[in-house]
Amino acid sequence: MAGLVENPFLGNKDKIEESEERKGKSRGEEIGEVREKEMVPGTGSSIKRSGSRPQLDLSGAAIQGNFEDRDPTILLPNQSDDISHLALDIGGSLIKLVYFSRHEDKRVDDKRKKTVKQKFSIANGSRRSYPILGGRLHFVKFETVKINECLDFIKSKQLHCDGMNPRRWTVDKPTNENVVVKATGGGAYKFADLFKERLGVSLDKEDEMDCLVAGANFLLKAIRHEAFTHMEGVKEFVQIDQNDLFPYLLVNIGSGVSIIKVDGDGKFQRVSGTNVGGGTYWGLGKLLTKCKSFDELLELSQRGDNGAIDMLVGDIYGGMDYSKIGLSASTIASSFGKAISESKELQDFRPEDISLSLLRMISYNIGQIAYLNALRFGLKRIFFGGFFIRGHAYTMDTISFAVHFWSKADAKAMFLRHEGFLGALGAFMSYEKHGLDDLMVHQLVERFPMGAPYVGGKIHGPPLGDLNEKISWMEKFVRKGIEITAPVPMSPRATTGLGGFEVPSSKGDALRSDASNLNVGVLHLVPTLEVFPLLADPKTYEPNTIDLSDHNELEYWLTVLSEHLPDLVDKAVASEGGTDVAKRRGDAFARAFSAHLARLMEEPAAYGKLGLAYLLELREECLREFQFTDAYRSIKQRENEASLAVLSDLLLELDSMSEESRLLTLIEGVLAANIFDWGSRACVDLYHKGTIIEIYRMSRKKMQRPWRVDDFDRFKERMLGSGEERPSPHKRALLFVDNSGADIVLGMLPLARELLRYGTEVVLVANSLPALNDVTAMELPDIVAEAAKHCDILRRAAEAGGLLVDAMINNNDSPKAGSSSVPLMVVENGCGSPCIDLRQVSSELAAAAKDADLIILEGMGRALHTNFNARFKCDALKLAMVKNQRLAEKLIQGNIYDCVCRYEPSSYLIT
Repeated sequence: MAGLVENPFLGNKDKIEESEERKGKSRGEEIGEVREKEMVPGTGSSIKRSGSRPQLDLSGAAIQGNFEDRDPTILLPNQSDDISHLALDIGGSLIKLVYFSRHEDKRVDDKRKKTVKQKFSIANGSRRSYPILGGRLHFVKFETVKINECLDFIKSKQLHCDGMNPRRWTVDKPTNENVVVKATGGGAYKFADLFKERLGVSLDKEDEMDCLVAGANFLLKAIRHEAFTHMEGVKEFVQIDQNDLFPYLLVNIGSGVSIIKVDGDGKFQRVSGTNVGGGTYWGLGKLLTKCKSFDELLELSQRGDNGAIDMLVGDIYGGMDYSKIGLSASTIASSFGKAISESKELQDFRPEDISLSLLRMISYNIGQIAYLNALRFGLKRIFFGGFFIRGHAYTMDTISFAVHFWSKADAKAMFLRHEGFLGALGAFMSYEKHGLDDLMVHQLVERFPMGAPYVGGKIHGPPLGDLNEKISWMEKFVRKGIEITAPVPMSPRATTGLGGFEVPSSKGDALRSDASNLNVGVLHLVPTLEVFPLLADPKTYEPNTIDLSDHNELEYWLTVLSEHLPDLVDKAVASEGGTDVAKRRGDAFARAFSAHLARLMEEPAAYGKLGLAYLLELREECLREFQFTDAYRSIKQRENEASLAVLSDLLLELDSMSEESRLLTLIEGVLAANIFDWGSRACVDLYHKGTIIEIYRMSRKKMQRPWRVDDFDRFKERMLGSGEERPSPHKRALLFVDNSGADIVLGMLPLARELLRYGTEVVLVANSLPALNDVTAMELPDIVAEAAKHCDILRRAAEAGGLLVDAMINNNDSPKAGSSSVPLMVVENGCGSPCIDLRQVSSELAAAAKDADLIILEGMGRALHTNFNARFKCDALKLAMVKNQRLAEKLIQGNIYDCVCRYEPSSYLIT
């Protein structure tokens, strides 16, 4: 779940997107789109049309599902044209709707970026001559019998009007009376006249199988945690290798069941199917239980006992197993068998038991038929989708059991987080069939903002027009004394909800978890993200060091984040002037983040595969959602100024040392300065006991070797040699920096200066967006410029690297002609979190890495929480002070404030 962090994440309403998205950008939006924008010439407000029909740009897709949406919203940040932005899959039971909303960009004139592009020969990836605009895909469903609610929804949001700007829309006067909307499913034919009559739109029918396969291929290739297995209540996410996706079996369970063998993009055949599907379950269930909706029927099943109505093997064999042929006593011998043998009428059986028996009967049969077809074609990957599943845990368990049983554990049933929307998504993509093949999993980032959803044509929660309304909505629950314990306010009974089927914990407006224990977010497409090219093996790379599948470990870290929350809220509110408005936003942030933590405590897999890096990133996203873009801004400025004031004295001290002593002192300085971490409770407590310089000096005095992990001697030998022959210097070093203040000024900058002395190019790699007190790529040039006033080495290198404004102005953004200094440069990492997932880094960092032969990862987030076990194709040095007792014990069998100096030469990879 790593990737870019977002400025405030918004809800599902176009009104929200119109008013809020201009105020803050998502990690993907702000980083990716700004970079794309500067690659194309501006054309004012005009938009160039790219052909006879609007185009859908899928060249970079991302999930921005929503605190209120169980089914995702998918972001298209590279989308430009005024596309027809609505597609439907109208089935016999349900209508699935996918619609597009977009946001606007702002141009940023960043000389550092231009210099980096020139230096690393980053090509202009866009060949378009019009502004890049981004967007999101939203997902909604309705019961087909309530199609008028669907039509009302489309009209209320003006989704059928041509043109994408809501400010140009009027309720009664669509801008284009001849709008064509893509649709698939039998209802596209059945209800075509109704759509024309009510909305004035024509339905352009797309082939149902084409759409199903296109939607499935898109999701499986593009979303890292789209597919998962579900056995006995345990979910495991499956990463699909794009190069090894085909062939597979797609089982789509709607009203009936279609079984499709998929051999590639556009290459498939329907090989089987059955008329016993979701419609059968709903139809029989309605007749036998009088339930009014599919969801109500599923909810009944959770309280059922199928043994009261099914004939089991144990009923035939006196409670014994039939072990000779591998049948346990609890195996169903005959669905509804006891209805025959017992003298009971329909009213004598509990509706709950009937619902569960029906569910098991249909699920088992679908699972068995699917496996037999997989066996027929020699396939071991079977993906199940369709709205029969609905994320319902018991349904998935039943299907999985059937596949596992009949295959003798040789095959696995896999499910999709966007199940049910395959056809609608495929229909949406048919507006422009190009670009899907270019989409890579590392270009998608999933986010979980808070907002109020549309559900089944009704609004459950207010339509949030702006951030103030979102805050008011959250405060309403607090006033009512209702605890927010889940990311989605579930729909009441007798309506088609978002798939939540548990019994409500309280009545009315309660927020409760869904039975599927899975949520999907908004999918953000970030075409500028790349895999870090120096990873030794990207396929086996796992960023997270701590395994949060251990419940005790998860509980500990959730508690740490919760305990740190009051201090973080204080800092966030203070960063916005401490106004009453800022206090309301701070309270809303605290409630929202607490809801996330409670949700994850209840179900760790709710948002996908969970790691500590994701938890820390989620906190930053939530801050941005409530427009706290840099909670530690004033603290960082104060600490930078204090550190820069003593930098010259430190450099004089270093220059008086021998080369060997200086290298040791520099590493000690990095470790000592890394104590300044506002994300650590222990360090926050320290800050009340002295000034930044006093704490730094105290920390340096305690830097006594050997450290807990101490590879300094090996590192020194590589840098200085062990005899008369001195090793060749590294060509380029990437220094992943951590905190502002003493950490960067008194720790990493002096180390960078030493590498420059050796003749090594130095690239400082910093966050793209703020996170706690971490320094950002936007802040670093000013810090370097101030430091350069105290040091000619830094000044010449900064000029050569284009970091000094005067140098850039005088030399047209190019290094000085004839300059003998190696450059000091700054690149952004594509991240806005204390940690970093190297599967998703900025294009400029990826370009800078291509000639790098030394990586230095500094700080707990980048070197311990993540990447402690990462292996690289080049020399790597990991430096950090451990500022958490539990982490110290678990990772290095040490204590708080122990230090890590872990050096891994490129030869380390040779076994």
